[in-house]
Amino acid sequence: MSLIAEVAVSGTAYSFDMLFSYAVPDRLSGAACGCRVFVPFGRGNRRRTGVIMRLSEGSTARLKPIVSLIDAEPVISEELLKLAEHLHEQTFCTYFDAVRIMLPPGMSVSAKETFTLGSADADMSQLSPEAAELYAEMRSCSGREALNELISGLISCRGRRHIDELCDAGLLVSDSVFRQAVGDAAVRMVRLTDKYLSDPDSFDLTPKQKAVADLLAENGAAAVREAAYMCGVTSAVVKRLVANGAAEEYDMEVLRRVDDGSEERSDPADIVLSDEQQAAYREVFLAVESGKPAAFLLHGVTGSGKTSVFEKLIYDTVRLGRQAMLLIPEIGLTPQILRRFRSLFGERVAVIHSGLSLGQRLDEYKRIKRGDADIVIGTRSAVFAPLSNIGLVIMDEEGERSYRSDSSPRYDAHDAAKQRCAYHGAALLLASATPSIESYYLAERGAYRLLEMKKRYHSSPLPEVTIVDMNLERMEGNTTEFSRQLVAEVNANLERGEQSILLLNRRGYHTIISCCDCAQPVYCPNCSVPLTFHKKNNKLMCHYCGWSSDPVTVCPSCGSERLRSMGFGTQRLEEELAEHFPSARILRMDADTTFSRYSYEKNFAAFRAGEYDIMVGTQMIGKGLDFPNVTLVGVLSVDKALYAGDFRSYERTFSLITQVVGRGGRGERRGRAILQTFMPEHYIMNLAAEQDYKGFYREEIAIRRAMIFPPLCDMCIFCFSGTEEYAVRTGADATLALMSEKLRTLQPKTPVRVLGPVKCSYGRVNGKYRYRIIMKCKNNAEMRGFISEVLREAPAQRAMARVTLYADMNGDVGV
Repeated sequence: MSLIAEVAVSGTAYSFDMLFSYAVPDRLSGAACGCRVFVPFGRGNRRRTGVIMRLSEGSTARLKPIVSLIDAEPVISEELLKLAEHLHEQTFCTYFDAVRIMLPPGMSVSAKETFTLGSADADMSQLSPEAAELYAEMRSCSGREALNELISGLISCRGRRHIDELCDAGLLVSDSVFRQAVGDAAVRMVRLTDKYLSDPDSFDLTPKQKAVADLLAENGAAAVREAAYMCGVTSAVVKRLVANGAAEEYDMEVLRRVDDGSEERSDPADIVLSDEQQAAYREVFLAVESGKPAAFLLHGVTGSGKTSVFEKLIYDTVRLGRQAMLLIPEIGLTPQILRRFRSLFGERVAVIHSGLSLGQRLDEYKRIKRGDADIVIGTRSAVFAPLSNIGLVIMDEEGERSYRSDSSPRYDAHDAAKQRCAYHGAALLLASATPSIESYYLAERGAYRLLEMKKRYHSSPLPEVTIVDMNLERMEGNTTEFSRQLVAEVNANLERGEQSILLLNRRGYHTIISCCDCAQPVYCPNCSVPLTFHKKNNKLMCHYCGWSSDPVTVCPSCGSERLRSMGFGTQRLEEELAEHFPSARILRMDADTTFSRYSYEKNFAAFRAGEYDIMVGTQMIGKGLDFPNVTLVGVLSVDKALYAGDFRSYERTFSLITQVVGRGGRGERRGRAILQTFMPEHYIMNLAAEQDYKGFYREEIAIRRAMIFPPLCDMCIFCFSGTEEYAVRTGADATLALMSEKLRTLQPKTPVRVLGPVKCSYGRVNGKYRYRIIMKCKNNAEMRGFISEVLREAPAQRAMARVTLYADMNGDVGV
């Protein structure tokens, strides 16, 4: 019996994806589950990267052999391989996509295959005539470069069949060289050789070389440049010492550190908790100590001190010899959190998020895998950190949409965290002032244990919120975006030296350019989305595909020159604030001002240090930030968000208002908040002003129960896209017919409702038309099997020839 590897292969489509079986040659005895391999794939035996998922014994008579082993030891643990199989089943992605997400992008490899002629004495009697003719042509090549150029052209035109035949016969030898996307950072070191150390007198060294040798004898080793500097010589002297055999050079790995500007070290043992905090801490830590999986939902008002509970829990979890993970929703929150945790725990903290360079992410991965870090902080992808003994996973602001992936694999970090906690016997703590409706529903039903913190730390009061009716402002002649009360409050803050935050969840200067004659906005040529004017670069820009152009003077629809600019974005807000408050120092935070990797940290640190009086921005300033001198928060306009065409629009709007209002009054002085709206009677506005989450939950769950939306059901969205609208619509109709036929045959045990197909809210994005089918169902094995069958069979239909299809169990219907 021989060894068989079941491999997740790159470049497959879901419709034919599976674990492919390969024979493991005797020369690759180090092959293990979790190792990456180079395999032949398809009729042309083209080389592809794969990951060994399983190993077994059996007959390999009809199996292709693995070509090369990329990793000497597994790069993915047994636990993460199981999680990858779970993602494959739950998110309908390929196996390789599921394992790819477990590794940092810098670990991706490319392979270069080179060939040399083998033994001329090899048996040629079994060769096909084509292979024999090809071998004769190869022997006539002038050199190795010409040989490889010939073979490369043959593989591109005819495939690998005859090339592999020659390799199997020993007439051609293949060698693969793998190159990682990001190499290891290293410094060139020098040390004395054993020969010199045992008999230094046998070496005839110059005085300068002797000085370097003495330095190395005293210190053991040094960087080449360091040794030259300390001895006052050039690096050429060190090189000659190496050439004489007295010393040798080697590379020492240097990890690329993530700078955090850490404050002075603090002792986590000094953390003091209030009674509410202590009660929440005790419940969770008892579960950590028990070593049994448990899930908690911590609902605490803004400013209640949830972070202090996290710190105490992580400190005591690590003291037990276990590891901890803290997930946060926004990259912008990372510097503040990392600085705080590094001051408490030092270099035991690793950080993972997409804002790091590829090299930094790779090195943080190494630190975690080696056990140098036992606390991981990061955004959604950090849930796959290679920790081996997890005791605690915390998800801060757990209701945020950013915890769900929009690209394959379309996973939810909640689900991945639950799987990891179940495997390790760890505690999962979900925390927020505005939990998702789904999480609070599960807490009510007992799936999560509900913990509450109803008071702010030090018993400071919640901000006093005033709702301003902008209809009255307009009736009384105020046509600006600032109510008179907001202007008065900002002036008062400026006089007292206190800071203000203003939220406007729209980027740009004008949000729409409209024609006065045909009433059509100026659309992006690639999307069914109006263009936004950005004054900073004097461009019309699409926020979906990135297309930009100079400002137009003629309507593209009717040719009229009567165009009108409407709407109000953060750029215009910044400009008008400067006119209203000429002495104020204003910081704008939106996607246009945070291109740089360090811009979040730099700008937030400057605001915290008092270098700015007013911060204006989009939703990125609304959650998780702690500025003690902020006493005023203004919400300029969120009315439009209530009607975003998505059943979660009320939830998102309530959460955004509640969270941004909670940024105020976190120091010694009570905060105030001004909520400007044209709908002052709307219950969402009033509940958010009162910070009444439970009242909002009762209203929202009643609506979802009546309309049958999550969490009362699960929902799968089948998404169709293509460059021709008719083809996309036809493909969606054909898939609906296939679904109907299969459902009649299946007769599922739980109710199923299918809606559509309909055009997406933005029917065209980046040149592709988009339709969707919404299926309300129960996420169980029966329905996942049904969805998988549809995804595998639908692409084979003629109507789907030019259409891309995927299914998303965590998608939003309003996108």
